[in-house]
Amino acid sequence: MSASPATRRLLAAVLAAGALVGAAAVPAAAHDDDRRGHHGRHSSIVIGDVQHESRGRDSRALNREWVEVKNTGRGAVNLRGFTLTDQDGNRYRFDRLRLDGRSSVKVHTGNGRDTHRDVYQDRRHQIWDERDTATLRDDRGRVIDTESWGRRGHHDNHRR
Repeated sequence: MSASPATRRLLAAVLAAGALVGAAAVPAAAHDDDRRGHHGRHSSIVIGDVQHESRGRDSRALNREWVEVKNTGRGAVNLRGFTLTDQDGNRYRFDRLRLDGRSSVKVHTGNGRDTHRDVYQDRRHQIWDERDTATLRDDRGRVIDTESWGRRGHHDNHRR
């Protein structure tokens, strides 16, 4: 049994339209899955500069040791619950800090009074070594950025 030319043309048009709709839908779905799988890579909060291993054990020397946390986005971000850790497991937890867009805060090792530009871990000993890794996690414990230094051929793991 043979289909009429009109039926064949109609069937060909339906199949072609279906192929176009299917081709357009596949990249969109793949793009959505890709974004969900790499949530941390798209964060506007990143580790900036690092000043490690300052000389001396007094409070001034400890406050010359710091890690900068930057907000590269336009909007403010509440850092409450975010953590900054070194490779030995020393951890600083942000409390009440709202980081404005396009701004940064330095997390100092020593003692001081917290401001919107500088916060202090209140430690008595240095924590950032010559060879170390700083890891920044959000309030759910997801890694959003890392920075390593002092390893031959391995300096920066930023995901910007």
